[in-house]
Amino acid sequence: MPATNVFQLDDQTQWEDLGDGVSRKICGYDDKIMLVKVKFEVGAIGPLHEHYHSQVTYVASGVFEASIDGVKQVLKAGDSFYARPHHIHGVLCIETGVLVDVFSPMREDFLG
Repeated sequence: MPATNVFQLDDQTQWEDLGDGVSRKICGYDDKIMLVKVKFEVGAIGPLHEHYHSQVTYVASGVFEASIDGVKQVLKAGDSFYARPHHIHGVLCIETGVLVDVFSPMREDFLG
């Protein structure tokens, strides 16, 4: 079963450049849960997609337009959204910021 260390130090964890103004940092996981920070530049897009994982996303900073099943909502720091399994969702970054994603179960496709 894959898992990270008990402590994840932010300054010792590298951002993974995903291209087009988006970077990701995996902050901790085991087979049941995963926490990921995603950094967006203005205009960057988290494309519409779906997956079998439950996802809760917290807006740590910035402003984003989130879309879930065609319903759009502008979210700012402190707001969040829940994407049920297999529901189509994505974001557009309006103001540079960071989203904190929690997935259950963990996203094995993020590990390489």
